[in-house]
Parts: sequence; C-alpha cells; structure tokens
Amino acid sequence: MQAQVEPHFLFNTLASIDHLIETDPKRASAMQKNLIALLRASMPTMREANGHGNGVRDLGREMGVIQPYLEILKVRMEDRLMTEIDVPEGLRSAEFPPMMIQSLVENAIKHGLEPKPEGGLLSVKAQIVHGKLAVTVADTGVGFGKAATAGTGIGLNNIRERLKLLYGNKAALTVAENPPGGTRVTITVPYVAQAGDDATMPA
Repeated sequence: MQAQVEPHFLFNTLASIDHLIETDPKRASAMQKNLIALLRASMPTMREANGHGNGVRDLGREMGVIQPYLEILKVRMEDRLMTEIDVPEGLRSAEFPPMMIQSLVENAIKHGLEPKPEGGLLSVKAQIVHGKLAVTVADTGVGFGKAATAGTGIGLNNIRERLKLLYGNKAALTVAENPPGGTRVTITVPYVAQAGDDATMPA
C-alpha cells in the first residue's frame, strides 16, 4: 500500500509555498497550515501499515486527510477548483477503509477536473443508504474515460479488490455519470460504528 502522501504532491506543495511566500504570504501561510494538518492526519496510517490493525480506520480520520488535501489543491488550481463536503458529524465515527476516498478524489481531479479548462466542482458526500454507509465522490469534469489522461481504471479495480478482501460481497464500488457532465463514484460498506463510540449499528 502506497504512503498516504505522495512525494511529488509534497514537493509540489512545498514549491508552491516557497513561491507564495514572496508573492502572497497570507496564502502561503494557509497552505502551510493545511500541509501540516494533512501530514498529521496521515501519520497514523503509515504507523498502522507497519504494525497491527485490520485495514480499517474511521471516516472522520479519512476526512482529516481529504479536507486539507483539497484546500491545498484549491490554492494550486485557484478559481478552477470548487469543493463541497457533506459528511455529517454523526457518521464520522463509522468504520471506513483508509485511502480509498483519497484515491477517488485524486482520480476526479486528475482525470475529470484538471483536463477541463474552466475546472469545476468536486463533492464528497456520506450518507446511510439501506442501512449501509455510502460515500460518494462526484465531479463536474470531462466525464469518465474522456480525458486524454484517462487511465485503465486500475485504481478503481484495486479498490474493488480491497473491498472484496475486507467485506466479501457486502461492499461495492459503483461508477455513474454525473449529469450534465462528470463522474460520480460511490463506495458502499457495512455501517459499523467504531468500538467505544456512542453510535451503534442501525437496526
């Protein structure tokens, strides 16, 4: 499993901060704070990957990585990236496998929004659907498979394989169009509150 913060992303961000220190110190400071938050949220995953753990964290910790990650990209892409996050506080204690949301977000930006000159909106939404936890990453980009950068879907297949190993047939990944344009990818897993939380599994 790859480290949660890729080296090229880290170096690009540091280079952006270095440039902004001269041109826009306020934005440089905001970007640095988000990078620190991103690294802080990522560190437990790196430790867990080398130690014990069952390959599952909780949704709140995943969002602790996603939110600063998106803030950094918003500075880099300027007006071309808008974001919308709808993850209710009550669902943040639910179990969720690490790094899957980040993979979907990276895909949406790289293959959907970056190739589109005017950019667009990326949204992350979590909800309970038929007693399961559904997390959707949607973009208003060029559409699945239409970008010149489009890969072979290996990333999505890897997620499907990981879901199958963790949950058997109780989890799923679905890809759909996001009208009027763009892609919507949803990961559905059994809804389980982390042990020690007040939340319980739905009836």
